[in-house]
Amino acid sequence: MEAEPITVEADIAPGLPRTFVVGLPDAAVHEAQERMRSALRNTPGVDFPLQRITVNLAPADLRKEGSGFDLAIAVSVLAARGDVVPPSAGVCLLGELSLEGGLRPTSGVLPIVSCLRDRGIDTFIVPEQNAAEAGLVQDVTVFPARTLHEVLRHIRGQRLLDPYVPRQSTVIQPVARIDVADIAGQPQAKRCLEIAAAGGHNLLFSGPPGSGKTLLARALPGILPSLVESEALEVTRIYSVAGLVNPDQPLAVERPFRSPHHTASAVAVVGGGSSPRPGEITLAHRGVLFLDEFPEFPRAVLEALRQPLEDGFVSVSRAQASVRFPARFTLVASQNPCPCGFYGDPAHRCGCTPVQLERYRRRVSGPLLDRIDLHCAVPRLPPEEMEGKTSAEPSKVVRERVILARARQAERFSGMGLIVNAEMSLAELKQFCRLDDETLQLLRSAAGALQLSGRAYHRVMRVARTIADLGGAESIGSEHVAEALQYRQRG
Repeated sequence: MEAEPITVEADIAPGLPRTFVVGLPDAAVHEAQERMRSALRNTPGVDFPLQRITVNLAPADLRKEGSGFDLAIAVSVLAARGDVVPPSAGVCLLGELSLEGGLRPTSGVLPIVSCLRDRGIDTFIVPEQNAAEAGLVQDVTVFPARTLHEVLRHIRGQRLLDPYVPRQSTVIQPVARIDVADIAGQPQAKRCLEIAAAGGHNLLFSGPPGSGKTLLARALPGILPSLVESEALEVTRIYSVAGLVNPDQPLAVERPFRSPHHTASAVAVVGGGSSPRPGEITLAHRGVLFLDEFPEFPRAVLEALRQPLEDGFVSVSRAQASVRFPARFTLVASQNPCPCGFYGDPAHRCGCTPVQLERYRRRVSGPLLDRIDLHCAVPRLPPEEMEGKTSAEPSKVVRERVILARARQAERFSGMGLIVNAEMSLAELKQFCRLDDETLQLLRSAAGALQLSGRAYHRVMRVARTIADLGGAESIGSEHVAEALQYRQRG
């Protein structure tokens, strides 16, 4: 997620025509010599030197990955032969070469430009498709180019490239693809959605098949507020590294909603690989991670969620590197109450044995369930409620309340680096979640009766703070704690 400046050096010496790329290059960087050779031969006014060429990527002890070094390698070879004067130290060349000498986009442009700007590099020559992404960074000059020939003419001063001028940004409001008003019944589940959206709390729906759990989860993005500028840049940096940025709209405008299949591996969900890459939980940063059929996920995948849910980041350690990816997401999970799905359903008889039921429930561990703030039962709807004739509030109205609640949190946490109540530490809980004697006694009594852990006790206080914010209350009352407590009772 962070970038390091790489200096590309080239040396041309007498000997058999051969190119060596040194400095811990991966396969993509090593193959740059073949792309460079063809690109130089197909560029007007340039001949490929038929000599021994050595290209060094410094610092030599840092692993180099990707095709973004192609342009810098080609220019360094020409500079070594005296065809061009090397650009100044404040200029970065970035881009992949095609065989005919064109420039193709590369991934990770936003974090590269952002990090190098902080190191004193303020001018960037990038492929035309990456210009909008690089232009998101302030106080830099970006020159978009389509071909290697254009870059060489710019460096030689023959025909300068036009600097990129950012287009006037327009505020795009997220569109509710599934409106909560279109979902019949389930008032308690909709209330849980509103609380989760307002405070960033984790949510678990449990109910028989067809009760609307998946539909409710997919309605959550429609009531979430838009990304603020700092959040949008965070999300865009992640998607830039993953190569998922839209060239026409590089800045993220909607909160991510990721829904991996339950057959996904731990590496796909959490991140990793021989060269660590972000997983689904990082791609869901500042958004929603929806895990349908929660108990069907491999045990290793579910247990790997413990640290991210608690800390907001995931640490991936491999032999080659140890990295830390951001993972501040809202978890929404759904599950059936048993393997057949009809345990506790008055309309259907459950055919599961006690052993099957116990084995199914043990697929999700207690420590993981303890990290989920809201446990909501989604019962089967009676036929008369399935017609959709409902007076429920639309997503637009619910979203306005969520925005007001988040505005109260933003004012409360001003200058503290926090965004939602779910991120409060113990110190902030003591500061912002003070309870009067009556409310404190209610919480203590319920904690003993429900056998709440210390973590669950504090999560109840965070949820109560969010409920108070939705109601516009300055302090947490007994009614807020009572509502928060009922969502800790597991079915």
